[in-house]
Amino acid sequence: MPDAAWQRVQDRLAEVAAGRTQPSDVDAALERARAQVEALAEASAALEATLPQQVGEAIRDGIRAEAQPLGRQVAELRGLSNQLIRRFEHLEGDLAAERAARVEDLALLVDLIRAGWQSVDDRLAHLEPRTADVVQLPQHRSA
Repeated sequence: MPDAAWQRVQDRLAEVAAGRTQPSDVDAALERARAQVEALAEASAALEATLPQQVGEAIRDGIRAEAQPLGRQVAELRGLSNQLIRRFEHLEGDLAAERAARVEDLALLVDLIRAGWQSVDDRLAHLEPRTADVVQLPQHRSA
């Protein structure tokens, strides 16, 4: 091998040897990696402990925010339906009173008509004996 090529190989090997990491550097990098893994494990444990509670609180807050207007609307509908029921009960009472008044009016009218016909019947009964003497009504003969 020519000297120049041999020199280049040796230079290259020297560069590689100079760039090679020392065992102490590898140990330090491993120690840093272990510390970071431990920190990551602690963070994940903390998240694992608090995440369900935080998610639960977030869900409760979201449902509360959505359900609160709905609750107000349901309460308003309940109030309106109670008001409607009271009005229907009032109307039902008015109709019952009106019906009773009409029945009383009809009973009075029937009594007046009965009294009128009773008066006519009494007058006719009074007039029949007098008219029997004045007018002889022909009797029908059966053939």
